[in-house]
Amino acid sequence: MRLQFVFSGALLLAPAIASLYGESNVNHTCLFSKPLLSCSPHAIPSEVDTCCVETFGGLLLQTQIWSSYTGFESEGQVLPKNSWTVHGLWPDFCNGSYTQYCDLNRQYDPAPSPNTTNGLPNGTVVPPYTGPGISTFVEAFGKFDLLAWMNKYWVSSGSPNQDFWGHEFSKHATCYSTFDVPCYGPQYKEHEEVVDFFETAIKYFEKYPTFQWLAHAGIRPTNVTAYSLSDIQGTLAKHSGGIPYVSCTGPRYNTTEAGKGSLDNGATVLGEIWYYSHVSFSDAELCSFKSATDSAQVKGRPQDSHSVPTDATGSTSNCAKAPNAVHYYERAKGSEK
Repeated sequence: MRLQFVFSGALLLAPAIASLYGESNVNHTCLFSKPLLSCSPHAIPSEVDTCCVETFGGLLLQTQIWSSYTGFESEGQVLPKNSWTVHGLWPDFCNGSYTQYCDLNRQYDPAPSPNTTNGLPNGTVVPPYTGPGISTFVEAFGKFDLLAWMNKYWVSSGSPNQDFWGHEFSKHATCYSTFDVPCYGPQYKEHEEVVDFFETAIKYFEKYPTFQWLAHAGIRPTNVTAYSLSDIQGTLAKHSGGIPYVSCTGPRYNTTEAGKGSLDNGATVLGEIWYYSHVSFSDAELCSFKSATDSAQVKGRPQDSHSVPTDATGSTSNCAKAPNAVHYYERAKGSEK
């Protein structure tokens, strides 16, 4: 469960500057940076290059959605068969709290949610973006294959896909130290970090094939029966290496016929999975993880896609805990392709 952190200082409340720490745009050769696990004692701005070691949002959440429809089927916006979809790649603080919209100069969200930087009425207003869609940023780099992938697997329900992508970048990617504009050097091309973030989010999504993991355990979408939270969460923890947060929507179990008289007020419709990890490895941990065999490739940036799984912070689910209480519904007819 995530807790929002509200800054009392000026770091995020002042007009944004495309840099969390005010670093220069030179001397960020990450080859020279010692591999460090984000949230480890030395992964702090005073000791490392913040462009090479993630120091702001060191607890990563790779978040996925299971939707049954998009609301834009008539426009060809449908869901992929046999796959969950990307929600995002979120940078929480090491204590599990988080912030958002850290750079209003890179605000590409047409419908900011929340509409202030701290989510409160006294926060700095996040103005709706009215410029060209964020897909045009990707097109400018000639990455039409990337856009095709995103339109298939990073699908929104209730808004056009590119509006959703703009939301995810603006709310979350601007709160990573390693995606700061100065990190890209003096030859930076406008929106380079946007494309970099999208590609990084995809790398993490592909680490967690949720649909396949559940299917192999006999947990498949169905409108006939329901599953137990313990089976869903246990299966995903076994494969991912950490206990994920399992999010549900829908009726509370004790308001349903099946849960009548129960004290279990958890929600009953499976909707999201959040996988938690720290970025990269310390030298000691490097020897313990078979997936990281080439130390020369291990850095402290999310972009390098090396991570150590960890358990969800705080509560690990809002779903009903009663046996066979969680529905994993099939998608609506015509909503997947």
